[in-house]
Amino acid sequence: MKLLEQLAAIAAGTGSRRERASAIAARIVTTTGARWVGIYSVTDETVVNEAWHGPAAPAHPRFPVTAGLTSYCIRTKSVAVSNDVAADPRYLTNQTDSGSELIVPIVVDDRVVGTLDVESDGIGAFDGELIALFQRVASSLAPLWAS
Repeated sequence: MKLLEQLAAIAAGTGSRRERASAIAARIVTTTGARWVGIYSVTDETVVNEAWHGPAAPAHPRFPVTAGLTSYCIRTKSVAVSNDVAADPRYLTNQTDSGSELIVPIVVDDRVVGTLDVESDGIGAFDGELIALFQRVASSLAPLWAS
């Protein structure tokens, strides 16, 4: 898939992690039609936004690893999805008009080093096919965290 090759090339390219992540977030939004995309780094205690693309900056550019849907994603090393964030107590408000959120782990050496956060203003936005696409996208981003 051409998108995955482009993202992997940007991730492995030159420039700071934030610069590359910014280019990647913009490319994901323009190519997939996602409304909001954020790329985050994960440390032992904190999740930090590296870049985002969409209508507004993240409400929480830095938050504890124990917060939100992201905590499930990090703990289980698996996708966290909420197709109705208004009814999901795990949702840490990011965009006030979001209806659905998908968090995909980025795993390097069996450790979650980052996450891909995709938000939609619609309820029920993420199905199996779309989730699988964003899992492939997240896998292509691992070079952002290469030593």
